Amino acid sequence: MINGKAPGKPSLLNDDQRAALAQAIESGPTPYLDGVVRWRLCDLARWLWEEFRVSVSEQTLGREVRAMGYRKLSARPRHHAQDTHAAEAF
Repeated sequence: MINGKAPGKPSLLNDDQRAALAQAIESGPTPYLDGVVRWRLCDLARWLWEEFRVSVSEQTLGREVRAMGYRKLSARPRHHAQDTHAAEAF
């Protein structure tokens, strides 16, 4: 008992909700229904509230999504005047 780790707070999402969240992430948002073209954590938190009435902070949701095996990916910024041919030649 001395060396054991405390169990901590139970997860806010159950297995069915996690499966629905994974399905939503994989299928992506529907722009005319969800109002977004790509999922952000704040959008997913809003989606969880609308679907299941579960209030999850962005920080907690980020940990849940990362534990499910997803990573935050974002497009690398590109300068508007960047010459793609010069970059390929380099």
